[in-house]
Amino acid sequence: MHEFSVMLKKFLKNIALVLFLNLLIKPFWILGIDRSVQNFVGVEDYGFYYSIFSFSFLLNILLDFGITNFNNKNIAQNNHLLRKHLSSIIVLKLLLGGIYLILSIICAFIIGYNSLQIQLLLVLAFNQFLISFVLYLRSNLSGLHLFKIDSFISVLDRLIGIIVCAILLWGDLPITFSIRWYAFAQTFAYLATAIIALVIVFRKAKSKFLKLNWNLPFSIMIVKKSFPFAVLVLLMTFYNRIDTVMMERMLPDASQPGVGMFSGEMQAGIYASAYRLLDATNMIAFLFSMLLLPLFAKMLKHKESVEDLVKLSFSLLFVGAIIVSLCSFFYSKEIMSMLYPQNIKAHESNLAYSIRISDTSVVFGYLMGCFIPISSSYVFGTLLTANGNLKQLNIMAASGMTINILLNIILIPYFYAKGSAFASLLTQFAASFVQVIIAQRIFRFKVNIKFLISLVLFVLGVILIGYSMKQVDITWIKGIMLMVILSCILAIVLRIISFGNMFKIIKNG
Repeated sequence: MHEFSVMLKKFLKNIALVLFLNLLIKPFWILGIDRSVQNFVGVEDYGFYYSIFSFSFLLNILLDFGITNFNNKNIAQNNHLLRKHLSSIIVLKLLLGGIYLILSIICAFIIGYNSLQIQLLLVLAFNQFLISFVLYLRSNLSGLHLFKIDSFISVLDRLIGIIVCAILLWGDLPITFSIRWYAFAQTFAYLATAIIALVIVFRKAKSKFLKLNWNLPFSIMIVKKSFPFAVLVLLMTFYNRIDTVMMERMLPDASQPGVGMFSGEMQAGIYASAYRLLDATNMIAFLFSMLLLPLFAKMLKHKESVEDLVKLSFSLLFVGAIIVSLCSFFYSKEIMSMLYPQNIKAHESNLAYSIRISDTSVVFGYLMGCFIPISSSYVFGTLLTANGNLKQLNIMAASGMTINILLNIILIPYFYAKGSAFASLLTQFAASFVQVIIAQRIFRFKVNIKFLISLVLFVLGVILIGYSMKQVDITWIKGIMLMVILSCILAIVLRIISFGNMFKIIKNG
């Protein structure tokens, strides 16, 4: 029991640090830099970038092949393997990077990308390699339970990117800012972060210099062990990122006369506008999973019960997800209007702007609803991954990908970005439900009826609070603030979360 208390204490302390750093840096990146770039270059140009950015994600599992998740779990359970495996895995990552780049370009030619799209894809593909490399280096740090260092590395790329992009956007430089400059700025930020993380990991491994060793038997072994992780990530990436790629390819090109708002680039841009806040909240939930994976792995190895940690992490994420999703639903138009003003520079008419914001608001409401099942998946999916239940997860992910692609094929031609967002909502809830059922059957968690009733009452209560705030004659910002405060109070009253217990764990360990 004392060992579990220590685990909970470590988890709560480090998730607090991770949340603090990410709430400090990443919202400014997404709402300050990324949003400003879209408003500066226009929805259509940003949609052009975003569809290629999503395409660069589709094959990015080839950069990693599940090595990061495998390494996180392996180092957490066997710290001494860091120095032994480091050099060989780095060589393998470089080889996989070359394969990813070649296959991405081949696939881009197959689906008909033009020369401008290929050029931008090359930059974004290199960025994906750097992101993957940093994540691998961070998996060594979290596997060693060096969560504080890992937390700082997790925001370093965004911090550097903020500085570089701020200079490019507002530094009065003798250049014309374009979406390509945005891609290059991210390249610089990722490269600097990768170098810093590499130095730290080598010091922890007590290696003074980088000596690359190609070990073919070791590489084959680790790829075989990582293969189930790779399949899982590939399938989940497709049903999370293929939406805008399908929109851009299925809908008419912006250069065609009379297309206007219904071009593939414009609809991809609308989807990206709405997705931006989901991306911000999703980053925070993802950080939970990065901390939970090594903790679950270590506890399962020592045959300790994970039920209390699952309940604690799920409760924290569920409460936050419900509040964020429902606040976004009730105030979707106000939030989108604030974030995306009328593009006077591009001569956007009042009518066109009204239609764009109306469509973006609907897409935003659907996508933020996805945060609820995504948060659940980051707990139960991470638990199943740590336990090695990859066959079940792969079947779930393959089904989710199939459902999502079919729904997109049916809905995009008629409902455009709104149809794609609705397809994502259905897919995410279905996938999350299946993961909970699988975890329940494998771990035999006690069905806590009182806790489930509290969750239902909380959801209904937040809906009632949101509806009430819309009826009160106050500004929408005050309405959201009151909604958040009252919802948090409701969560405490229903004992879904107990700050007293968490403080006691942190204090007494």
